[in-house]
Amino acid sequence: MQLNNHHLTYCTNIHAGDSWAEAWEGLQTYLPAVKEKFSPHQPFGVGLRLSVFASRELNEKGRLEEFKAWLDANDMYVFTMNGFPYGGFYAEVKDEVHWPDWRTQQRLDYTIELFDQLAVLLPDDMEGGISTSPLSYKPWLNEVETSAAFEFATRHMAKVAYHLHQLEASTGHYMHLDIEPEPDGLIENTAETIHFFKQWLIPKGGQFLQEEHQLTAAAAEAMLYRHINVCYDVCHFAVEYEQPAEVFQQLENNNIRVGKIQISAALKADLPANLSERAAVMEAFSTFNESTYLHQVIARDANGEFTNYNDLPKAMEHANAPTTVEWRTHFHVPIFLEEYGVLQSTRQDIVEVLDYVKQKEVTSHLEVETYTWDVLPKTMKTNLADSIVRELEWVKQQLDA
Repeated sequence: MQLNNHHLTYCTNIHAGDSWAEAWEGLQTYLPAVKEKFSPHQPFGVGLRLSVFASRELNEKGRLEEFKAWLDANDMYVFTMNGFPYGGFYAEVKDEVHWPDWRTQQRLDYTIELFDQLAVLLPDDMEGGISTSPLSYKPWLNEVETSAAFEFATRHMAKVAYHLHQLEASTGHYMHLDIEPEPDGLIENTAETIHFFKQWLIPKGGQFLQEEHQLTAAAAEAMLYRHINVCYDVCHFAVEYEQPAEVFQQLENNNIRVGKIQISAALKADLPANLSERAAVMEAFSTFNESTYLHQVIARDANGEFTNYNDLPKAMEHANAPTTVEWRTHFHVPIFLEEYGVLQSTRQDIVEVLDYVKQKEVTSHLEVETYTWDVLPKTMKTNLADSIVRELEWVKQQLDA
């Protein structure tokens, strides 16, 4: 749905299905129901997620053209895709969500295939974007491997940028790859994002493009800045304790575009010094401990120092650390709630983000991404279509306010 200059949707990674048949069933089941309730009289945008298996199957037997025709017939359009999870996303995925990473040919091939499909699905005169992983996963890499990961990722993303440049020339569609920083990703915050662009992507990726395609330095730089953007996931930056307005300003100051904002909320809580009171907070956190997804925790102490834990169980081992005053954990909770008993969400960050984009042009792509409905505590599970609509309505209210 288009609201002023923004296209608002939700990410279909909510609907379990790693094959095209499973994904197609979920799309047919939920998209018309959500559109009827949220956008009955306007075209409804779709935030599409396809695994590598579903993407390959979509290219067979005329399925892509059939899907495009179905979208048109139902007054829907795809403008953004989620290319972060490569394969299975609905079993015990944990850190495997990062694999294959941007060191690999598999990640490059998958991403280019998604862009070729988006070029078919994207309406005329509309830009498209695909979010992707933050290059790799820090706990996998030593110092030497980290440097190699940056090197390979730079070269592969430069190839994506050139492919998108060619697609724009042949189809007229402007598309961008949106790197999604995440806690424990090789890129996880604003400083690391800027470091990658300034120390790797622009100089080294630019040199690669100059050598491979006989471009000038200025043309290579412009191509990379145009086609390699950032996906601002509100939950992720909130877990990092970063302030939205400061992040957007730093990115703008460094000529880094935001291709998409994923609207999501994390869990947080102040930790009482009294251990019996703290025990109640930890008991509440434990109800969100599940085996499918990573739930990284960043703890803040009274001096403003941070400690990262790669998952909730590891953080629970340090629950009584006396200097810790706050926890934030990467668990995408419904955005229409701010209180979860003794826990809270980082929903205020979403409010600040939406207030900012109403005042300044940041991106036209807004995608709600609460993908944890199946693993929420039982007391929080409700009808999925109604929950999706409730989230979209809440965002619309914030934009209209």
